[in-house]
Amino acid sequence: ANNEFLSSIMTAKGVNYSVVDHIARNHRTVFDVKKIRGGQKYVFLRSQDSLQKPLFWVYEIDTREFAVFSLTDSLTAWRGVKPMDTIIERSSGVIQSSLWNAMAANGGDPYLSVKLSDIYAWTIDFFGIQKGDSYDAIYERLYVEGKAVGYGRVLSCVFNHSGTDLWAFCFEQNGHEEYFDANGVSLRKAFLKAPLNYSRISSKFTNNRYHPVLKINRPHHGVDYAAPAGTPVYSIGDGVVIAKAYQKGGGGNYLKIKHNSVYTTVYMHLQGYAKGISNGTRVRQGQLIGYVGSTGIATGPHLDFRVYKNGTPIDPLKMESPPTDPVKDELMPQYRRMVEYWMNAHKGDEVPQHYVAKPITDSI
Repeated sequence: ANNEFLSSIMTAKGVNYSVVDHIARNHRTVFDVKKIRGGQKYVFLRSQDSLQKPLFWVYEIDTREFAVFSLTDSLTAWRGVKPMDTIIERSSGVIQSSLWNAMAANGGDPYLSVKLSDIYAWTIDFFGIQKGDSYDAIYERLYVEGKAVGYGRVLSCVFNHSGTDLWAFCFEQNGHEEYFDANGVSLRKAFLKAPLNYSRISSKFTNNRYHPVLKINRPHHGVDYAAPAGTPVYSIGDGVVIAKAYQKGGGGNYLKIKHNSVYTTVYMHLQGYAKGISNGTRVRQGQLIGYVGSTGIATGPHLDFRVYKNGTPIDPLKMESPPTDPVKDELMPQYRRMVEYWMNAHKGDEVPQHYVAKPITDSI
């Protein structure tokens, strides 16, 4: 039964089965006890008299959230959240093979390398970093009851690549936090909203789509743009063509473009390719790369467009197109003071714990 695991826990402590059944049936919105996992912590709070009757059961959902179930009288339940502390920490090192390995060798969490590769995605090709490159990052680390549970923001970082210092500073304007260089120029570039002029979207990103030709349900990790055959298709950003081929499994003529160490895009069912497009070709944003067709398995002419972030497909229609505006003129005095502050911090040995630019939210 669904309640069996919970029942064995409860009845062993003297809790009546009717209470167990009530918890399972009536408190799913607080926590569905079917999701109890082995290895998670829980505790019973008992009465302080000689009977030591179990009054409450507290189950740790994750490192921060817990659920409390009353075992007497009203049999209520609620969720609680442990307080989270934000500590400013620092990680630095010299790269011998990869940024990930450098962080691991210096006792840091290699997950931080994912955050840095995202910040510097448009500035540094992390597949091309060299031995002897170095990094020095100051960032927020999140703790619950003394245990590290995640990261907040990278506040500032300097990455020395091929002998050049590349700075990144977190700064907010227009209600949006972005990373800028020492001169207030955004480190990101925006993608084009779409790779073509299309007539309509005939199929969206989904994990369960009925295929009109194959007559089966399967994931469709792209967006289908319906357009007349021969409609020009453009690269949504600067990058390098890493695949130009024919996919027998359904994609027909397709192109894959690697934009940086984070983003890759794929253009499928092409009628043909633009002149000069081949493996290894470097393309610019808005450059003609091919033409809409219906090659492969397709009911009609359309472009199946896909976006991958760190190798995982994401919905192109929900992909953030980050701002490219520099720091506003009226904010530059404030920005320069912040830059000077962090540059001095990187020169010293102590991490400045008193600086918090903005309160951390509850997200981990």
